[in-house]
Amino acid sequence: MHKKLFIPGPIEVKQDVLEKMSTPMIGHRSKEASKLQRDISDKLRKLFYTENEILLSTSSGSGLMEAAVRCCTKERAAIFSIGSFGDRWHEMAVSNGVEADLFSSEPGSITTSQMVEEALSTGKYDLITITHNETSTGVMNPIEEISKVVKNYPDVIFCVDTVSSAGGVKIEVDKLGIDICITSSQKALGLPPGLSICTISERSVEKARTVKNRGLYFDLVQLYDTVKKKDYQYPSTPNLSIMFALDYQLDLIMKEGLDNRFKRHLEMAEYTRAWAKKNFELFPDEKHASVTLTTVKNTRQISVKDLNSELGKRGFAISNGYGGLKEKTFRIAHMADLTLEDVKELLSTIEDILTIS
Repeated sequence: MHKKLFIPGPIEVKQDVLEKMSTPMIGHRSKEASKLQRDISDKLRKLFYTENEILLSTSSGSGLMEAAVRCCTKERAAIFSIGSFGDRWHEMAVSNGVEADLFSSEPGSITTSQMVEEALSTGKYDLITITHNETSTGVMNPIEEISKVVKNYPDVIFCVDTVSSAGGVKIEVDKLGIDICITSSQKALGLPPGLSICTISERSVEKARTVKNRGLYFDLVQLYDTVKKKDYQYPSTPNLSIMFALDYQLDLIMKEGLDNRFKRHLEMAEYTRAWAKKNFELFPDEKHASVTLTTVKNTRQISVKDLNSELGKRGFAISNGYGGLKEKTFRIAHMADLTLEDVKELLSTIEDILTIS
């Protein structure tokens, strides 16, 4: 029996989107491939509200996250973390020999604009990374406030992880001054895993040209130059199957309407938060709670493992807490093509299970 996924990725994917992955192969150096990838980029620019170039990578989001910090840091990177995935960005920097400092917030807390100001005012950093939506804690950073600070430091490359928010929340890349905005296919975009996406500014690329040892597969300069010179083709063979699905899914997203899509995500989030407060407790401060998933504090000390096992018998799956928050919290994703009715059905089922137990 298929379990409807309410986990923070891979998320539930509609059958018609899945079927697009069975589209017959085309040559990855063909005109058809160029058109496919050009069309995808044009649609993604609308999704991200940007005029910047789009790069696609056959990898998880971690691939382009690592590429950003490796290719665009010449002096030192300031890595801000509000959870496990911010910590991972720091690990990527260090493992690549990039000088980097980690600025951590308490689990459930945000990166404040004051923290960013204090770090950048030292003049030590030429790149900053921010996690927009932290799936381990269910926190969404105040990216607008942070961006106002970063704009005062025009020599600093601004990188943002929107892996679990892009497609579910309005992210105006150009307005926010984001240089590299990264996401993945398997979250709010509603696709299978296997594709990483980023917007990239020209100044990021020019900065990267001055950085040595950028690697090969994830060299942003090579990716950018090849896309520009070879009419939306890539140095290595891309994942065309997911690209067929992405192109189709982006059409569906535009048909729904971006504002309607963002409104739907917010409605699901608000309903889930209200349910969490009534039956348990929210883990983060509600004013900074994620719009694409809710992290619930397990105040009733239920066995999340047992709950998920019973949910599985009924055709659903949620997620345990991440890392040190395992069993202390549980997570309910409400993103991509899930609807408020789907969320209500899940939460009603959880209530039924807890009443029985």
